[in-house]
Amino acid sequence: MWPWGHLAVAYLVYTAYAHRRFDRPPLAPPALALAVGSQFPDLIDKPLAWNFGVLPGGRTLSHSLLFGAALSVLVLVAAARLERRDVGIAFLIGHYAHLVADVPPSVLRGDLSGTEYFLWPLLEPPAEEPVAGLLDAILHYYELGTYEVVQFGLFAIAALVWYRDGMPGLAYVLGLPRRALRRQAS
Repeated sequence: MWPWGHLAVAYLVYTAYAHRRFDRPPLAPPALALAVGSQFPDLIDKPLAWNFGVLPGGRTLSHSLLFGAALSVLVLVAAARLERRDVGIAFLIGHYAHLVADVPPSVLRGDLSGTEYFLWPLLEPPAEEPVAGLLDAILHYYELGTYEVVQFGLFAIAALVWYRDGMPGLAYVLGLPRRALRRQAS
């Protein structure tokens, strides 16, 4: 799945959680943590596999549930110490939504091949086409099939829901340059 698909799935899951759990839309800090969490597995695995050759594939280390278990403990401990459990939970929802969104559609037919990454390094990672690096993967991806159209559709739905939720996180992100300039002037 592409970054916008992962972000869409994570936001739709998290906004449903926030509305059900807190009876309100997501707040800015958890929404931003969610966005990072939704990309986190690919931010680790893709460069380490495709650019540096450290990992055997783009869905290995941080796509593994073994890594996820350790990550969950670290994130929840840090979030508790910082008294921002909501931010930690949002990050983890984003992370796990990413893993689930990467499950191949063939699983719906009972074919579990392609899900070996859940138990890496105990199982070999799924076979992948060779990639000359992250930039190459982005620049040379031309396919626009049903799977990609569905991702764009999910992103459009998530963007509408995010807008309806008051665009949590946008004001904070837009204010970053102003705050940086203010700090620089001090």
